[in-house]
Amino acid sequence: MEDGLPRPGARDGGCAVDTDADADAGGRGAGRGATLRPPRVAILAFEGMSPFHLSVPTLVWGAETPAGDLPPWRSTVVAERPGRLETNAGYAIDVPAGLDALERADLVVVPWWPDPHRAAGDAVTEALRAAHARGAIVVGLCLGVFVVADAGLLDGREATTHWRWADTLRTRFPEARVRADELYVDTGDVVTGAGATAGIDTCLHLLARFCGQEAASRVARRIVAAPHRAGGQAQFIETPMPVVASAPADALGEAIEWAGARLGERLTIDVVAGRALLSRSAFTRAFRARTGTTFHRWLVERRIARARVLLETTALPVEAVAIECGFATAALLRQRFAAALGTTPTRYRSDFAGAGVGARARAEDATPGARG
Repeated sequence: MEDGLPRPGARDGGCAVDTDADADAGGRGAGRGATLRPPRVAILAFEGMSPFHLSVPTLVWGAETPAGDLPPWRSTVVAERPGRLETNAGYAIDVPAGLDALERADLVVVPWWPDPHRAAGDAVTEALRAAHARGAIVVGLCLGVFVVADAGLLDGREATTHWRWADTLRTRFPEARVRADELYVDTGDVVTGAGATAGIDTCLHLLARFCGQEAASRVARRIVAAPHRAGGQAQFIETPMPVVASAPADALGEAIEWAGARLGERLTIDVVAGRALLSRSAFTRAFRARTGTTFHRWLVERRIARARVLLETTALPVEAVAIECGFATAALLRQRFAAALGTTPTRYRSDFAGAGVGARARAEDATPGARG
């Protein structure tokens, strides 16, 4: 690719990076004439590692047992000093690979770090900088974000981390623009995720970025996780949340489910608040308390997710996808797609739809004035 980043792509249920398997000495993938293969992942482990955090990337991107229909991403666990590492769960793991494995990775993941006040060692930070410089995507999850920051990769970038340590990240790294309310922040070649289970959200997001939303949704169902959680960390921060006593405990949840099943319809706050038996103001407060976001943002995110699935799995024209998802016009869908994903619906379909779907869609869209 011109920017040196691995290019995502998906065809007929699989996914791959557009990069040369035998990259040059700089490690950059080639855009033209490159081979397609699953991304190579290096996951950094440290002494006292949390096994849960270490397992998250392979839970989402790894092989299914029994075997599934999505090719696993090739993952290697890496340590600064290969060998036996004690975990914080009372057992040890054997890590045979050293930091040189980062030289062959398309994604480098730092899923954990034991102490947000302690800087990572020079060997680790230098390896991260070198991997990033040759074109690898660097991913920090939870307190692993501090290691990415130690490497200088968050200077001038937006980033998130576990909400409890967001102020520490701001203090130690004032050049980073910390967004503590987000579950993950994707700046292209550096991706950061919030605490614990937000690592799953981050990995599912990256799976959707490389393989398409439909593939990510399938994996989410397999691991019994939401393909996209509405809102951010605000819903988990230890602050008192308002209690709405004017409606049954499940009325709000039923209204949210009702709206989610009718994304193509005209859904206003007043309409959904009425379903929840709440006034507009009470619904606004209760919705944010429940989800950590606004109703408008939740609705736009759900509609974009639905549009992604339709573009990947059907040959509906872009105009029909827009109407089906509640965007009213193709122009509005294009505007929302550009803002959320940095691409157009047609380009997204070209990257992620199966070959048959793409051919049928091109035939449908081949009308005067049609555009993506």
